[in-house]
Amino acid sequence: MTELVATTPGLFPLPDWAKSDLSDLKGHQKGDLISGDESEAIVSTYENARSEVVDDQLDAGLDRAVEGQLRWDDMIAHPLTVHDNVETGGIVRYYDNNNFYRDPRVVDDLTPSGDVAAELAQASELLDGAAPLQAVLPGPYSLADLATDEHYGDAETFLSAIAEFLGGEVEAFPEHETLFLLEPSLVESAPDDDLAEAVPEAIDAVASATDADVVVHTYFGALDEKTYAHLLDADVSAVGLDVVAGDREQTVYNASEYGVTDDVALGLSDGQNTLVESPETLRERVEWFEEQLPATDFETVYLSTNTEPFYLPVNKHQEKLAALAAAADLDAEVTAE
Repeated sequence: MTELVATTPGLFPLPDWAKSDLSDLKGHQKGDLISGDESEAIVSTYENARSEVVDDQLDAGLDRAVEGQLRWDDMIAHPLTVHDNVETGGIVRYYDNNNFYRDPRVVDDLTPSGDVAAELAQASELLDGAAPLQAVLPGPYSLADLATDEHYGDAETFLSAIAEFLGGEVEAFPEHETLFLLEPSLVESAPDDDLAEAVPEAIDAVASATDADVVVHTYFGALDEKTYAHLLDADVSAVGLDVVAGDREQTVYNASEYGVTDDVALGLSDGQNTLVESPETLRERVEWFEEQLPATDFETVYLSTNTEPFYLPVNKHQEKLAALAAAADLDAEVTAE
């Protein structure tokens, strides 16, 4: 019997009160935080906000809880932008939307920083066993794609260095049930032929640093055939597929033609749209996907938003959390239209 697990890819919207408090703190501007240099007032604000978003997930009944990544002003580029050997360049558009991040320019060796591990340790303490912890990191290809290499010299060496850096970060993590590696660049900026075979090796380098179940979550549409086929060479528990945005027929074709992992993560709820889908609608989307692959029997299906919910108003985000949890708990069979 398939286990349904309600979760998210992290990167939550910052609570409105926290936005207001942070904007009022002298000298604090979006994107100006450097790990370890925040004032006591800023640290306290983020701690209180972290506690709130952990409570939100517990109240919603999610099966996995994330830290929330509220400090990640640069979104999934964050682990580099706070690194000592990275200089931040100009403001760059974050994929094809109205959000921006600072260009992380890698100028020296990437060594583990412990920044994400420290956040996860605080989240684990807040959870205190009430729900399993899910860690979140950018996938190595997307992080390399969002960064600028001014040190390693070629794309494959840079990707390998990013993967080694992320693996070192993971080794410092507290105990966690799952690890979501966010890989939107595999959709938005697919690797060329020279780099495609190196992508699963890079993902393996990160995944091998943990005993947790690893999910490579792709979004902003469908993967092309070549990229999908190479991704399946990675030794991970599940691939995440966006069944909201882009060409769903291509997503189904890929899974039918090349197979799929034993577990799968489905981006069912639109992380960029304020419309809150009902639990029944979300469950119908699960069953629709399963019906396209009648010979496949998944061990676990992760129910998630397709993208980071960073883009949503807090109240809509909270409602979507509750809907995902309720969809995983629905007992009655629903029929896709």
